[in-house]
Amino acid sequence: MTDLHNSSLVVYRYLYIEKRRSNALNSVANFHLRNGATLWRVNYMANGTAKGLMESCGIMVNYRYYLEHTVQNSQQYQQNHVIDVDDQVLKLLE
Repeated sequence: MTDLHNSSLVVYRYLYIEKRRSNALNSVANFHLRNGATLWRVNYMANGTAKGLMESCGIMVNYRYYLEHTVQNSQQYQQNHVIDVDDQVLKLLE
């Protein structure tokens, strides 16, 4: 496995699998997911500043709001603890 693939697995696990009290560990992720967003894209080295590298290893995440799905996504997350994730994020794991 490559370093990028290993990094992808760690990021995926942190954003998609690991939870605290059934909510995403990351407070920004939790905010967007509660409001019905989709975990849409992971951007490696998007923030190469010293602060960005220290706080998030330079990784930034985009959440996308598909208006026709926000109510359903929000309910799925809040009631069933299911995170809607885009295929492009899942492809990072291949």
